[in-house]
Amino acid sequence: MSLTLNQMAEAARALNGPLFADLPGDLAVSFEFFPPKTPAMQESLWQAVETLVPLAPRFVSVTYGAGGSTRERTHATVARIVQETPIPAAAHLTCVNATAEELDGIADEYWAAGVRHIVALRGDPPGGEAGFQPVPGGYASAAELVAALKRRHDFEISVSCYPETHPEAGSLAADLDALKAKHDAGATRAISQFFFEPDTFFRFRDKVAAAGLDVELVPGILPVSNYANLKKMAVSCGTNLPEWMGRLFDGLDDKPAARQLVAATVAAEMSRRLYAGGVRHFHFYTLNRAELSYAICHLLGVRPAQEFAA
Repeated sequence: MSLTLNQMAEAARALNGPLFADLPGDLAVSFEFFPPKTPAMQESLWQAVETLVPLAPRFVSVTYGAGGSTRERTHATVARIVQETPIPAAAHLTCVNATAEELDGIADEYWAAGVRHIVALRGDPPGGEAGFQPVPGGYASAAELVAALKRRHDFEISVSCYPETHPEAGSLAADLDALKAKHDAGATRAISQFFFEPDTFFRFRDKVAAAGLDVELVPGILPVSNYANLKKMAVSCGTNLPEWMGRLFDGLDDKPAARQLVAATVAAEMSRRLYAGGVRHFHFYTLNRAELSYAICHLLGVRPAQEFAA
């Protein structure tokens, strides 16, 4: 994909710096949370929501535990966001351990609660299983779930995409075919698995375009709060960790404040480079902690709405 003249000018400005001081605040953000397991986690989550809502995100999403294990808490969290904030809330929904009839019923409950956006996923195989197998009478893929949701109600639907190819995909072509099937079924955007080098996303964007897919691609940004945990996540997701990341976080295991500063800097720099390449929507995996995502958004020119009105 060739750069436009505007993108070339922006790229030159990004290289000439300062990188962040003069960003015009012309991008959209969204945030992902996971449902709380305890009252204390519920309070922490809601503090994170309240911190980030003033940034006027495009939407916030709430994940869904393996095998539907957090179904009720996901529903309660999404419903509260819809009722108590002005921000659209999206509920994650997977095909794991649920029949089509059950998922149709859940979709009806979300619609009745005022939820108009679903993040539709096939879901990971339950623990111990080598590959995904739908339950009898269940949906076999995210594309089937998307089509069913669109038949049920006029949901806005986001799906996942994988800049470094899904670990279970036989090839990049197969992975792109799966993305096309989800888009053809009615998905409006694809949110990417996290990655750590801008070129990873740009190469994927070019391949999607070359495949003739006209779908909105949103990079998923994961600020690194714990590098040891990240290494485990990266292995399971098939995500490459550049060697320089290990060097940056080396020696910070017992220095959480310094680790947060480094994490914010790394994620902001990558986001800034994505911005220079034309990206205008970022989806942050918050892990229910607002500080890192808020700091990165601030650097990218996303400020509380009242600041712009002043």
